Amino acid sequence: MKKRKTGKRIAALAVLAAIVLTGCSQKAAGKSSDSGKTQNTASDQGTGESAMLKKIKEKGSILIGSSNDAPFFYMDVESGQLKGIDIEILKEICKRLGIGDIKMKEIDFSNLLVELNNNNVDMVVDGMYVKDERLQIAAFTDKWYQEGEAVVIPADSAIKSKEDLKGKTVGAQPGTAFYETAQKWLDEGKIGELLAYDNQATLMTAVNTGKVDAVVTDGIVAGFTLSADSSLKLKLLAPYQAEASGQIGAAVRFQDKDFLNEINKCLNEMKEDGTLTKILKSYGLTDDYFVGVEDGKTKNVK
Repeated sequence: MKKRKTGKRIAALAVLAAIVLTGCSQKAAGKSSDSGKTQNTASDQGTGESAMLKKIKEKGSILIGSSNDAPFFYMDVESGQLKGIDIEILKEICKRLGIGDIKMKEIDFSNLLVELNNNNVDMVVDGMYVKDERLQIAAFTDKWYQEGEAVVIPADSAIKSKEDLKGKTVGAQPGTAFYETAQKWLDEGKIGELLAYDNQATLMTAVNTGKVDAVVTDGIVAGFTLSADSSLKLKLLAPYQAEASGQIGAAVRFQDKDFLNEINKCLNEMKEDGTLTKILKSYGLTDDYFVGVEDGKTKNVK
């Protein structure tokens, strides 16, 4: 990151340095100031950056809460590098904001927003659906992209349709929209039993070893996992129409609204200049996964 030069200069240059700002963050702050919509006292008036962005830059990195699930935001074991759809989007946002490094803290998905509000991470980025109940807990960015769930079954399974799940044992990950879908199926008598698994790895192991008859999980995750691990004798239930389709965003604390505006400014520029579409397509996602600027607006409650 190139730091803006400081030091004792003549008054005119000092003023110019305060006005000529780099990156999306400064553009976002300027826009918020003009509109009068963002009057958060957490903003640093000297740089035009939010207090949160300034803090992150001072420590040299942003700490992200994630459940370490591929292909969204995960640590690649072989390379030791963070990889995934969400990390690629976040890298570009951080580049435009002038954030030098990204670090991850692994947290169970169901506890991500709790840890965020406990100030143990700066932000949550993990293929998380923007839902009404979550908007009561944290502030969400505009939507990054959209997708839905899939049902994974053994390769030799006799299950041919959703109706064949009746009486069967199904696994899902608590805290996800997919667990809620499976719970709904259980309540309606469409499945026989629902078992909880803390992460994607144990979920896939459970169906691969016959502990459950099927699992319901993220469609993008399922497709990536099955293509990447040939040892899994599994397949996606098809044809299948998703019930829990939704739009994905990232979360920050309510008090970090100025920082949220800076992130959204960069995200929406990425949508308009084609950068976001390029990232999605690099992961095999079609235009159906893209959410435009207007359609992707998030209405936060606080």
